[in-house]
Amino acid sequence: MLRTFFMLMILMLGFNTGPVLASDTPLDTLPDVLARTTTQEVITILKQDKELRSGNLAKVYQLVEAKILPNFDFNRMTQLALGKHWPRATAKQKQELVTEFRNLLVRTYSSSLTAFTDQTIEFKPLTMKPDDTDVTVRSEIRQPGGQPIPINYSMYKTAFGWKVYDVTIDGVSLVTNYRASFASTIRQSGIDGLIKTLAAQSARGAATPASRNGS
Repeated sequence: MLRTFFMLMILMLGFNTGPVLASDTPLDTLPDVLARTTTQEVITILKQDKELRSGNLAKVYQLVEAKILPNFDFNRMTQLALGKHWPRATAKQKQELVTEFRNLLVRTYSSSLTAFTDQTIEFKPLTMKPDDTDVTVRSEIRQPGGQPIPINYSMYKTAFGWKVYDVTIDGVSLVTNYRASFASTIRQSGIDGLIKTLAAQSARGAATPASRNGS
């Protein structure tokens, strides 16, 4: 489930970063417009770049770092995933949690970029007021022989443009999913234990795709 979760999330979130959008794209561009435009551009890159499709992880990491990660507010995502445990963490622990959570998502799921083939993406009309600062961008993944998969992006407006702080796929929230597992780990081994667990999971996520490519 999580592999599919992040495959879809990564493919669809090239919203307002780097060379994906024109340099004069205003920061207040509507989030659904950004999503539609840059989604197609990211898909085009994937289809045309043979190294990406062949599983060149070094190049995949570069693509994720340059065009995808700046669109996420990992600090807010981590805070929401920690829930009531966030205020209990020290400043140092909070920074380590954000870093390790970010690393886990990048390293575990970067290889999923190569899995996009015949799916198509349809964005739903966005209804928002001019002064809205928190919206949900709705879309569907359509795949041959399968039911459409609804994808909702929770986004809020910052001084640097719209940022994603949660993704819900087929009714399952990324933040809520991790909140349960984080709470369980904290109960067993504390916040430092969670940091170590995230680091270990990140390391496994990095090693597994590499081992497959080398087999």
